[in-house]
Amino acid sequence: MYDAIVIGGGHNGLTAAAYLARAGRTVLVLERRHVLGGAAVTEEVFKGFRFSVCSYVVSLLRPEIIRELDLPRHGLEILPLDGTFTPMPDGNYLWRVNDHAKTRREIARHSPIDAEAYEEYGRAMVEMGRFVKPILTMLPPDPTSLRPSELRNLLFLARRFRQLSRQDQYNQVQLMTMSAIDFLDRWFETDVLKATMAASGIIGTLLGVRSPGTAYVLLHHYMGEIDGAYRSWGLPRGGTGAISNAIAMAAREAGVEIRTETPVSGIIVRDNTTRGVVLANGDELHASVVVSSVDPRLTFLKFIDTRALPPDFVEDVERYKFRGSSGKVNLALDALPDFTCLPGEGSHLRGAISISPSVDYMERAYDAAKYGRFSRRPYIDIVIPSLTDPSVAPPGKHVMSCFVQYAPYHLAEGTWDEKRDEFGDAVIDTLAGYAPNLRRIILHRQVVTPLDLEREWGLSEGNIFQGELTLEQLFFLRPAPGWAQYRTPIRQLYMCGSATHPGGGVMGAPGRNAAMRILGDTRS
Repeated sequence: MYDAIVIGGGHNGLTAAAYLARAGRTVLVLERRHVLGGAAVTEEVFKGFRFSVCSYVVSLLRPEIIRELDLPRHGLEILPLDGTFTPMPDGNYLWRVNDHAKTRREIARHSPIDAEAYEEYGRAMVEMGRFVKPILTMLPPDPTSLRPSELRNLLFLARRFRQLSRQDQYNQVQLMTMSAIDFLDRWFETDVLKATMAASGIIGTLLGVRSPGTAYVLLHHYMGEIDGAYRSWGLPRGGTGAISNAIAMAAREAGVEIRTETPVSGIIVRDNTTRGVVLANGDELHASVVVSSVDPRLTFLKFIDTRALPPDFVEDVERYKFRGSSGKVNLALDALPDFTCLPGEGSHLRGAISISPSVDYMERAYDAAKYGRFSRRPYIDIVIPSLTDPSVAPPGKHVMSCFVQYAPYHLAEGTWDEKRDEFGDAVIDTLAGYAPNLRRIILHRQVVTPLDLEREWGLSEGNIFQGELTLEQLFFLRPAPGWAQYRTPIRQLYMCGSATHPGGGVMGAPGRNAAMRILGDTRS
């Protein structure tokens, strides 16, 4: 008999387990796969080449989690990514780096007006990030409740909003409602700059850069930090699996028992209270509390007989939007890609490489997805981790991670198993238009489709955030109205994955927040 059983050994499940164990609870984590980490995982796909197969960069991991779990002592080291390089078809490029003065000069090369606006935009986004940051670790208040604690939280939000300047108040409202491009149009005129910046607004959503609501997703990716440096992105040494492994080590140190290759087939419910879980082999494990880090569809529609749940809650879960839109192409390379617009090796390859040459290019990529087709000329976000972390590839070789949109889960024609190679070819063809040597330096390739993300990593419809980050699925509405505080209609059953507030990304906040809620409930 355990105090808590956590379903899923992804980074949020491990985080929740670590905090519960540090508070003296006996905790068991059950992971279906042979390796921990969920989508934050490193695997040797080809001999000598270690890939961050799914999630590939880090910025949103909460600093309080790094500090409280002492993750650096458990092996976590984050190597900074130096900016974003965007090649253009006409032979030009945009290269924003972490050096602010250099970035201003680079933007001024395209537009002196935009170089001035970049300063103002940066300040505004920092203020928006500061406004949102405390919200990440709070329990979303229920606006329909008259309980004093809920009213206090609502009052806290109202006071924070009133403390913003009038302009920042306008910016915040616009961020929550506008499209990424409409929002960026308020500052900038350079097409490639707007396209590359707007890319953050469509990550993990089946929406285009002109779709209302994507401005908030832009902010979601803007408010990360590394070692106190705001809006910084990095690569974990050893791949993103190093994050999960460090959290797992902290959890084990606190006394957590972790089992891999132990799939759960059901959650035991008696008298509207969870009693534990049933494993795929038929064994039953009992616990006072069950914590699910998997998504609502799996938790409530697969693991539980829906007759044990309120009908309106089941309807909300069935309506919850996943709509996976992303794929990955991971490449093992014999050499580095050589970009026509900036030939040879150089520091431009050490940051992110963004195939987002224009706003129309981005929107056309989305047009294909709207009608159930993958993009033949997709948006691609690329990193080459082996340049900063040689441990992930043999000497002289490289690994290249390509995050791709759009790849809609629901295809109008054919299946993803049938379209896998065609999708991989489209990505390679697109990249070869900018780096013509790419085809001849590829040693191996791994193509990860939305169907693979669902089958292998348990992400329903291949959504990397366990559900879209759209306005109707945020804050007190995530994952369902009235159930946004990590509790569920089943007593002693909690949620702690990315389908809960504050959402997806390698953040850890849902796991930590859920643990705080569980500890508060079990103490009272």
